[in-house]
Amino acid sequence: MRHALIIGAGIAGPVTAMALQRAGISSTVYESRSETAEAVGGFLTVAVNGQAALEVLGLRHCLDSGFPTPDMAITSGAGKLLAAFPYGPMLPDGRTARTITRSDLYCALREEALRRDIDIQHDRRLLDAVSNGEMVRAFFADGSSAIGDLLIGADGLRSRTREIICDTSPPARYTGLLNTGGYARGLRVHTPPGELNLIFGRHAFFGYVVHPDKSIWWFANLPERIEPTPQGLSAMDIRDRLTTLFARDRGPILDIVAHTPDLATPYGTYDFPRVPAWYRNLMIILGDAAHAASPSAGQGASLALEDAVVLARALTERPSITGAFTSFEDLRRPRVERVVAWGRKTGDSKAAGPVGRLIRDHVIFPHFVGRRSGRGRADPLAWLYDFPATWDAVLTH
Repeated sequence: MRHALIIGAGIAGPVTAMALQRAGISSTVYESRSETAEAVGGFLTVAVNGQAALEVLGLRHCLDSGFPTPDMAITSGAGKLLAAFPYGPMLPDGRTARTITRSDLYCALREEALRRDIDIQHDRRLLDAVSNGEMVRAFFADGSSAIGDLLIGADGLRSRTREIICDTSPPARYTGLLNTGGYARGLRVHTPPGELNLIFGRHAFFGYVVHPDKSIWWFANLPERIEPTPQGLSAMDIRDRLTTLFARDRGPILDIVAHTPDLATPYGTYDFPRVPAWYRNLMIILGDAAHAASPSAGQGASLALEDAVVLARALTERPSITGAFTSFEDLRRPRVERVVAWGRKTGDSKAAGPVGRLIRDHVIFPHFVGRRSGRGRADPLAWLYDFPATWDAVLTH
């Protein structure tokens, strides 16, 4: 039996291990953190394409702690409704997009991976890896090493695996936006639970969704032209910054922020316009390590879940590992680069100037809402949510 070394035990790593297991390939997952990451991250929405990938692997239940997010509403900072439409299609069984904390998804996937006898090892930070064309050896910071038939980098935006595969790979591209957020309680807004509300403010962007328990989950994207340092981020008075940026915008933004006791430390957002090499010899990257999309795309987790299934399926169909890698890249690169480009375009509109806001609010969105005002109508973004929910259909998709 082939054995894979998987670098990274976040969301993509364990799912990749379980996908490989279905393909008849054993694996060990190596994580640089000395502990698990139950309390790391905010929340995310898994669109129906990401759910389809989970369905292929029998992991649909890992989203049970989340809640349905079937619809979106977009308004301007002046309070004008710009668009209202479904958050992707509704599946035949009634499923729609689902919002969940990153921690809950991480814990559910980790628990399921351990239940399926996936070996996850912590405090194993990858330093280097070499391949002789038949096997690959990984070297870790603790002085240990491991040998496998292939190595998969699911190690995210700052991927060490990517650097090993291609030392000329460009760095992640700063999008010019900071992200923060939190959970507000004790406030009632006139918004139905599960409707994602997006507000294009005069100076920044705000999104919120009401949980069924009436708490309000929210995030904000703030323009920051120069990439900040970690020290600058930690020293930032983010509450004051939010209050200033959204002071002239209508809606419940300031009340939501005021009812949030703990604000997430802001962080910069990044994407990759194009990573030139996804694999070399017996080593390959997937998920954010290969194609980090701006959070504006709302597809980061879903694309990683898709990657895991497609790679595992390719490894069952191609006679050689490198042949499977080639097939994987041929199938995935056009799709993910299209998502990255779309996310970048969406992100740019969040920090538009006065002229850009006029064009966005009075030209682009009126046209957009005319084409996407209800379920059942032609959806120009249907491609974004299109992924098969069966193992056999993955490679023919």
